[in-house]
Amino acid sequence: MSGKNGSVKLVAGNSNPALARDIAQWLNMPLTKASVRRFADNEVFVEIQENVRGSDVFIIQSTSFPANDHLMELLIITDALRRASARRITAVIPYFGYARQDRKVGSRSPISAKLVANLITHAGVDRVMTLDLHAGQIQGFFDIPTDNLYASPVMVRDIKERFDLSKVMVVSPDVGGVVRARGLAKRLNTPLAIIDKRRERAGESEVMNVIGEVAGYTCILLDDIVDSGGTLVNAAEALLANGATEVYAYITHGVLSGGACARITNSKLKELVITDSIQATEGVCKAPNIRTITIASLIAEAIGRTAAEESVSSLFD
Repeated sequence: MSGKNGSVKLVAGNSNPALARDIAQWLNMPLTKASVRRFADNEVFVEIQENVRGSDVFIIQSTSFPANDHLMELLIITDALRRASARRITAVIPYFGYARQDRKVGSRSPISAKLVANLITHAGVDRVMTLDLHAGQIQGFFDIPTDNLYASPVMVRDIKERFDLSKVMVVSPDVGGVVRARGLAKRLNTPLAIIDKRRERAGESEVMNVIGEVAGYTCILLDDIVDSGGTLVNAAEALLANGATEVYAYITHGVLSGGACARITNSKLKELVITDSIQATEGVCKAPNIRTITIASLIAEAIGRTAAEESVSSLFD
């Protein structure tokens, strides 16, 4: 495959090889041969095993758990490509780790998302492509062009195939997610509800009030990240208590740390739908009410358009 900046190459780190293979398949091209391995002391070593001189290279690497290991892989792959004379390097980061540390939460706390953006930029990346950033302002943390893709087209297609939209209501699990939820509700032409959530202490969430008449509706919760699962579980209980018939959740990034899978399995949530931006763990694969939809075609289309110097934003018009 050739683009306007030379032949196109795809390089995958170890964070999500299955997604990288699917993207390559959609683009009808092979992954570039590369060795990304560990020395005995756990240092990362990278060797690009094909000629990439003058190429337009896309690195597919989420910085998911273990975030620090996968971030270092991304930085070292970038350095290897830069020293191998790649013409342009685009970091495709479906899940951008440290995104929730996008502002100071105390007088002497860091803004880690900005630090990570600086590391990626100074390693030699020319362009960044990511998916459903936790906070839109993170795009401004980079001093290089950054495309923030949206999983909504994939979710809309899945929802339309599975639900009677006349009985669906989109629900934002907190006030901060209203813009995202409103956008999905507009695409589906469904009503919108909001949950007023108050977090009493770190790591815990308490659902206080449902804003909107949800009785008789199938409710679809929408958010960018599910971590502990506490917010979704509490939200489902609140919606059912207010008369909702069933509650589903569509979440872009399934972090699902700790006992989240068990918490979701034992909850009143009918189904949690996540994307494959993060490689599924064994717990996710075994959970009876967690389903994964792929964003491979979406990212592949964005890569193809970037390589051809075509509009990416028009994907979401």
